[in-house]
Amino acid sequence: MIPFAVKRLLYYAYQKGMTKMFGCIFCQIASHEKPSTLYYEDEQCVALRDIHPHSPMHILVVPRKHLASLNDITAEDEPLLGHLVAVAARIAKEKGTAASGFRIVINTNADGGQTVFHLHLHVMGGRRMTWPPG
Repeated sequence: MIPFAVKRLLYYAYQKGMTKMFGCIFCQIASHEKPSTLYYEDEQCVALRDIHPHSPMHILVVPRKHLASLNDITAEDEPLLGHLVAVAARIAKEKGTAASGFRIVINTNADGGQTVFHLHLHVMGGRRMTWPPG
């Protein structure tokens, strides 16, 4: 679990443009500049295992288009969001968690738990989820 103070620091760095000097890790993975084991890939997105899983099945669905968060979505991005959700459901079926249940989460900005400022969906399953989530 990443401490809240670290999330705030990352968000502050993102707001000040400091993360641009290092590049976006998800953009680098989506363009194959950085190695990663991909579970799924198409022209619009990639899916990979979360490096800090919170459930037995925890996969990230990442659009190839760089959108920092849900706050950056425009009307032209709405079909992309639908595609990302459809891919998440497909992954849950393929991983065998769809029948028992799964959760899709999109964190937005520091208070929402976002630590990588490239929109991504968390697809989690394989255990009973509780509410409230955090």
